[in-house]
Amino acid sequence: MRDVLAGAFASRLGRYYLLFTIGFLAFVAVLWALERLGMPRSYLGYAFLFATMALYAGIGIMSRTADVAEYYVAGRRVPAFFNGMATAADWMSAASFIGLAGTLYLLGFDGLAFVLGWTGGFCLVALFIAPYLRRFGQFTIPDFLGARYGGGIARAIGMAASISCSFIYVVAQIYGVGLITTYLAGVDFSYGVFLGLAGILVCSFLGGMRAVTWTQVAQCIVLLLAYLIPLAWLGLHTAGTPLPQWGYGRVLESVGVRERQLEADPREREVRAIHAAREQAARARVASLPRSWEEGRAALHGRIDALRSTHAPLSAIRAAERVLSSYPADPQQARRAWTEEAALEREAAAPPRPHAEPFWSAETDPAQARSERSGKRVNFLALVFCLVAGTAALPHLLMRSYTTAGVQEARTSVAWALVFILLLYISAPALAVLVKYEIYTAVVGQPYSDLPAWIGTWQRIDPGFLTIEDINGDGIVQLSELRLAPDIVVLAMPAIAGLPFVMSGLVAAGGLAAALSTADGLLLTIANALSHDLYFKMIDPSATPARRVTIAKVLLLVVALIAAFVALLRPGDIVSLVGLAFSLAAASMFPALVLGVFWRRANRWGAVWGMLSGFAVCTYYILTRYSFFQSILSLDPGDFPPWFGIDPISSGVFGVPVGALALVVASLLTAAPDEETLALVDFVRSPARR
Repeated sequence: MRDVLAGAFASRLGRYYLLFTIGFLAFVAVLWALERLGMPRSYLGYAFLFATMALYAGIGIMSRTADVAEYYVAGRRVPAFFNGMATAADWMSAASFIGLAGTLYLLGFDGLAFVLGWTGGFCLVALFIAPYLRRFGQFTIPDFLGARYGGGIARAIGMAASISCSFIYVVAQIYGVGLITTYLAGVDFSYGVFLGLAGILVCSFLGGMRAVTWTQVAQCIVLLLAYLIPLAWLGLHTAGTPLPQWGYGRVLESVGVRERQLEADPREREVRAIHAAREQAARARVASLPRSWEEGRAALHGRIDALRSTHAPLSAIRAAERVLSSYPADPQQARRAWTEEAALEREAAAPPRPHAEPFWSAETDPAQARSERSGKRVNFLALVFCLVAGTAALPHLLMRSYTTAGVQEARTSVAWALVFILLLYISAPALAVLVKYEIYTAVVGQPYSDLPAWIGTWQRIDPGFLTIEDINGDGIVQLSELRLAPDIVVLAMPAIAGLPFVMSGLVAAGGLAAALSTADGLLLTIANALSHDLYFKMIDPSATPARRVTIAKVLLLVVALIAAFVALLRPGDIVSLVGLAFSLAAASMFPALVLGVFWRRANRWGAVWGMLSGFAVCTYYILTRYSFFQSILSLDPGDFPPWFGIDPISSGVFGVPVGALALVVASLLTAAPDEETLALVDFVRSPARR
């Protein structure tokens, strides 16, 4: 009887979401027709923004609940197929939708580390984590850690780790939401952040996991359609096929030919030489600190005094004052700013990076080139490792295993999630190549007087997203004069390819769906950890279900507002922030989760020391070597060289082995787990039909 009811429920859901898909496609078709009839682009942007936000809000309102099981785990009755869709939407965040193709555009072959790491991690979840967590039941990841390792200490550390990595992750999503909302509505970035935040809160705040799940299914449909439809159009336009995933090889060959042409172009070499000179000047200023900082500051003050004494126009004086206000406040800040400037100039001075060549180096000296390629290879492997292990330890992703009806459904839902994720992940490399071809042929080499409108659009949104400067004064765009932030590649793709604006709105709506879906899951994870694991399990075990849900909602609102204010500081690009979250999750929880299931001898003190040591090593490396935190903490980058050349995004490669070793050693040096704990391990690992 239970299976019959579940089948009827799934069938009814299938009809609802099929109608939703047809309705959404009809909505896009109507807007396309209105664009052809002359509807202003701003109206189209508002239509996409508010229609999709209203849809998600409607689902959230209809799914509101105060029931504990519904709020935390959607009543444990989500069919595997739809849980797979929700998991895919939860997973395909702004980093996947917006950042992945942009990273591949920027790094070429080296960017495939993200594709390999993220998909490999999902396989690890399906095999080693999700079924056992579903067998365990309960509500959160700290729940499992507290029960497996017998006490509040392991639960508290797991809760702190869950909150830390989820908070970094959600900041990246809110940043993405602000970016998309700003693009669609034309408002200031700060307003865009809080406008998007309202869309995030309306689902997770009202209905918890129940509302988030059904909203994420709709968002999965939107984000896949928004990625695949414009890509098919772009593929038809550029590669002559609506399935560029299987036919972009010829375009990649053309990109390679264009790269060699640009490398040999005398005008490109002239611009690269100017960038190289700027790099040397920046390094010279760094080498002569603090004298160079004092001289630069004095020169700016002298220029302002000279302008005032000659009664120069007020606009000129104000411009000089703005330059002074942006000048580094002290020699230490100057060192960070000028070192970063030198790195950017060095990158611009290099020839075009061959898109298909792995671990490419611009060095002409063979020994230096080998060393650089070796360092890139090491970072590639380290990043893959961190993303694989981090995926298998991400709390908001693992929580989805609790929402299915049983263990088999948990396995099946992960398989379905991989199917939906595959649709995007095999498309991102094709999109990156097609966009690069359009940039190399339709922008580079063209007169500045004929620049396409999308360049001005993104410069108005934020000059940091796109910089273009006629460095050699020839009036022609050189590749080395154009710097494109990876976060805007996907959003700008329809405009770059000359597609109708409705495609830009569709892509932005898909990116919004991706960011909102993941942000909902992350905020819910943080709020649930605080309300369930901290308040209910450790402070007030007698709290009523209604009180627990109310506290979760209040905490969710507070955390969301804090994350929004942090996102306004723009702590980094989306992919980098997400990578930090993965490293932190891997270092703090991966050994404890895996060994907690597969090693019966693992005990409380092993888990405590393992999680603490992994978390501490990873956090230390991030705080002392990631540029945003160096700036906040006023640290000199020269005092903290990277260990073995490893980037901060891959800091988990140090934390995971340290945490695993500490867990094993501490477990062997202390008493074995009691019989109750061993019985729990046997129960979790035993097969179950439901």
